Amino acid sequence: MKWFSVLIAGVVLMMSGCSSIGGQSQQWAPPPMAVPLQPSIQQEVQIARTTQLLLRNDINDQERAELHFQRGVYYDSLGLRELARYDFNQSLSINPAQPDIFNLLGVYFTQVGQYDAAYEAFDSTLELDPNNQYAERNRAIALYYGDRVDLALEEMTRHYNDDPSDPFRALWLYIVEHETNQQQAFEKLTTSYANRDQQWGWVLVGLMLNEVPEDDAFMEIAAGAKDNLTLAQRLTEAYFYLAKRHQLEGEYAEAVSLYKLSLSLNVYEYVEHRYAFLELGRIFSDIRAERKQQLEEASQESE
Repeated sequence: MKWFSVLIAGVVLMMSGCSSIGGQSQQWAPPPMAVPLQPSIQQEVQIARTTQLLLRNDINDQERAELHFQRGVYYDSLGLRELARYDFNQSLSINPAQPDIFNLLGVYFTQVGQYDAAYEAFDSTLELDPNNQYAERNRAIALYYGDRVDLALEEMTRHYNDDPSDPFRALWLYIVEHETNQQQAFEKLTTSYANRDQQWGWVLVGLMLNEVPEDDAFMEIAAGAKDNLTLAQRLTEAYFYLAKRHQLEGEYAEAVSLYKLSLSLNVYEYVEHRYAFLELGRIFSDIRAERKQQLEEASQESE
């Protein structure tokens, strides 16, 4: 199986892998590597500075709400989500008209499976900012994870039609539609890929369709990344969507390993990092359900 034989080595190397082509044994190409992101001095200084400003008594409510929001964003970028949620809620208690905060809270609720709360948060974002494309996509994704696939498909189709040139819209439309009509989803994504422009994200679509060899895709990602941050971000996305492809094909072992690689780069603010945890939980639940059914069937046959 492509990739799976080198996943462990890829983790040690910090990472992205390569594959053999056409089933033939070949020399492994040097993998592109990204150092997992770490807290920077600038982030730590900004958190400390914001905390000091919040202790002052001479700031008005508008400034205090903004400071809580800023500190929440810094916490979120470091993966400190409970601290971020505290600051976001503090900011909303002062100024409730903040669509970006409701959008972030909606993503948090989606991550932990609190879908009704997620829908309400995204609805609040869109009431305050009807043109917020991120909230529109995130609400459709929340509906997908909440097993409300028909509504998710309706919203994701509308989101895709607003900008068919966006490869990430095409990917998420495919993922959602795959639940109801696999052939139609494949044909639509193939058509979108045939009409692609030069945005790098179409490489991920090629990976999803298995049109681009995995080693070629990851070499292209490495060549196009100008620094470690960009490389880590793009690898996080690539690992996630490649994992999703394996998951949709029922190849759970490969999917689990790739989701873990997506998580390993610490790109906390990317939805691909956020939803990788959710996907892992869904896979483990599916495996447990399948195993339980197998045991029940074996028990019935032995009676």
